[in-house]
Amino acid sequence: MRVGVDEAGKGPVLGSMFAAAVRAVPDMLPDGVGDSKGIAPAERERLDERIRAAADAVAIAEIPVVRIDDPETDMNTLTVAAHAEALSGVARDGLAGLVDAGDTDADRFGRRVAKRVDATLHLDAEHGADETDPLVGAASIVAKVARDSHVESLTEVHGEVGSGYPSDPTTRAFLAGYVDDHGDLPDCARASWSTCEDVLAAAEQSTLGEF
Repeated sequence: MRVGVDEAGKGPVLGSMFAAAVRAVPDMLPDGVGDSKGIAPAERERLDERIRAAADAVAIAEIPVVRIDDPETDMNTLTVAAHAEALSGVARDGLAGLVDAGDTDADRFGRRVAKRVDATLHLDAEHGADETDPLVGAASIVAKVARDSHVESLTEVHGEVGSGYPSDPTTRAFLAGYVDDHGDLPDCARASWSTCEDVLAAAEQSTLGEF
């Protein structure tokens, strides 16, 4: 029995970041687990169900926008927190596993995660572990499905918001339109992101141009 941990939604300008921990016997996992970014949404959902059925335990942690925008923290620290909070949901003394490193120094990232968990763990961290370790790949899928569901809930409230990533024209158009209509950013936006600052600045320039 081992554990794998990964996160989804670290880079978007909209919504929460999620991390998932999957505790299982690797050989019990379904075929096709791997980096969630390379798997179609419908297949991710199918695998998510099969992973949950095969796993001994699954836990998810959510880092909401209010924590992401807190000036007293940063995304590296929040990624550590997300991994640790998910891992805490399945941790037990003696458990061994792997986390997908969210820091340039993989060993440091692993140590920081382990220190936040109230259990004695044998935890390693590697870059790209979601592509090489089946349990981390499974966690990547579970986290991504949780993130996708979150984006769907934002769409239900606001209409089309796109993927939530800064490079997505639909997301940028949603932010610009919302600011035009309401004079401020939506609660789901990461106001500390430069994309949001750019949208607010563009709206201000447009208003000044009217005078």
